[in-house]
Amino acid sequence: MVRAIMHGCNGKMGQTITGLAAADEGIEIVAGIDAFDDGRNAYPVFTDRKECNVEADVVIDFSTAAAVDGLLDWCAEKKLPCVLCTTGLSEAQSAKIQEASKHTAVLKSANMSLGINLLLKMLKEAAGVLSPAGFDIEIVEKHHNQKLDAPSGTALALADSMKEELAQDCDYVYDRSTKREKRGKKEIGISAVRGGTIVGDHDVIFAGADEVITFSHRAYSKAVFGKGAVQAAKFLAGKPAGMYDMKDVIG
Repeated sequence: MVRAIMHGCNGKMGQTITGLAAADEGIEIVAGIDAFDDGRNAYPVFTDRKECNVEADVVIDFSTAAAVDGLLDWCAEKKLPCVLCTTGLSEAQSAKIQEASKHTAVLKSANMSLGINLLLKMLKEAAGVLSPAGFDIEIVEKHHNQKLDAPSGTALALADSMKEELAQDCDYVYDRSTKREKRGKKEIGISAVRGGTIVGDHDVIFAGADEVITFSHRAYSKAVFGKGAVQAAKFLAGKPAGMYDMKDVIG
């Protein structure tokens, strides 16, 4: 049984993961850390991480960017593996993550969904076969109307995975309205749609002569990210210091 500390336990994702872990025989949330404790959780909650003296094998973090620096210092000092799910981190924080990974295991991924990370793996093979055969690559991502950034980090990760496989300079094109010319052979088009309550849709289109192949992923709730975080925590517990991502989890 993996013992986990939930950092950001009273947030939406913290509560989602709490519920998922309660139904999973392979992991137990033994403590939580959050800015407040309203007594809703079955485990002890600490408002100051330094006061948390509960023995654990791993930390799952779904908090805020402002809380990440202190968490990384704490995990590095305790040599406690950390699944880092908080997004919107600065370049300085990315450097801090690398530094912390010298002292403990840190897992960070652009998207915690197991399905998306399997898709990343599949797209490498598809791009390696289809792009040289003349197929054009387009990505269409859709999210809710409250999302601030565009394109999504996941769309960029999908593009990056194919670019890495092709081992060539690919031009990411986000807007075709400003120019009037034919599509370039090395382009990867990335389009963003914002509307309603769409959790996250991603389509990767390979368009060739007389045939089209589309890889699609639909997230119907944020639980998919929680399930990935739980799997990542079970994977990371006991691992030596270093940087890991979801590719390591799915093998």
